[in-house]
Amino acid sequence: MASPFFSGFTFVRNGAKFDYPFRESIASLLPLVDELVIVVGQGEDDTLAQVKAIANDHPKMRVFESIWDDSLTKDGLILSQQTNLAMSHCRGRWGVYLQADEVFHEADLSAIREAARRAEEMPEVDGLLFNYLHFYGDFFVVNRNPSVYRREIRAVRLGADIVSWKDAQGFRKRRPDGSFAKLKVIESGARIFHYGWVRPPEVMKEKTVAMDKLYHGDAKDTGDNSRYKRIYGLERFTDSHPAVMLPRIEEKRWKVDLMAAPLVFKAKDVRKLITRNIERLTGWLPFEYKNYIRAK
Repeated sequence: MASPFFSGFTFVRNGAKFDYPFRESIASLLPLVDELVIVVGQGEDDTLAQVKAIANDHPKMRVFESIWDDSLTKDGLILSQQTNLAMSHCRGRWGVYLQADEVFHEADLSAIREAARRAEEMPEVDGLLFNYLHFYGDFFVVNRNPSVYRREIRAVRLGADIVSWKDAQGFRKRRPDGSFAKLKVIESGARIFHYGWVRPPEVMKEKTVAMDKLYHGDAKDTGDNSRYKRIYGLERFTDSHPAVMLPRIEEKRWKVDLMAAPLVFKAKDVRKLITRNIERLTGWLPFEYKNYIRAK
């Protein structure tokens, strides 16, 4: 059997408990990849059973179990460890990665394939760059605050000393001297639909506490952070969602009209207002965090 070109990889833990759209994320990956590796962390719900049930219908899926290292409670490092574990099981030439709250749109799959084929002929290129839509509080509100990342790497050349970096937001390439370099990338032309901030409010608070433990150790009072509010940068979303998300959207159980709520505007938002207006006028976002290098 020929080796696969595209290996999908992902990980999940307590996906059901915290209402991650992990089933939809998997469903959006399956049509794209030749194999799909998923690492399921030992948790407190039936996520593993759900993933295995999906795998029974899709022979291209390979499911691995893991136990999270509770000592990795700083800066979200457990997230990159689990990502690297999933990536280590991939057998393809390119790895396509989604986190459990990220979903591909079916309209973008052909663009991803074409970009990977182009990158395959460019030895200096080790990754593909994706455009992000960060949903917040509702399926029809996106967060375009300049502080949220606009683009990130979600496909990498496998077997090239590439590792998931820090809290698994992006990737780095290991140099011979042991240091790490940003990856050279080309645009995929595809979108990542990120639903990490779209959950029932009570579940959002629980999930925020759990994530804080991964970054700071002991659970702490998250205060107002987990409460949905009209922060600066929210805009209505009027485009289509991935088809796999439509049942979840129709079953949405909470009501919040963020765009009708009073705007929460702080002094630090003045700079964001200026940079966002520059982005609107020019397409360029000053001070944008770039976890990559664009190939020339």
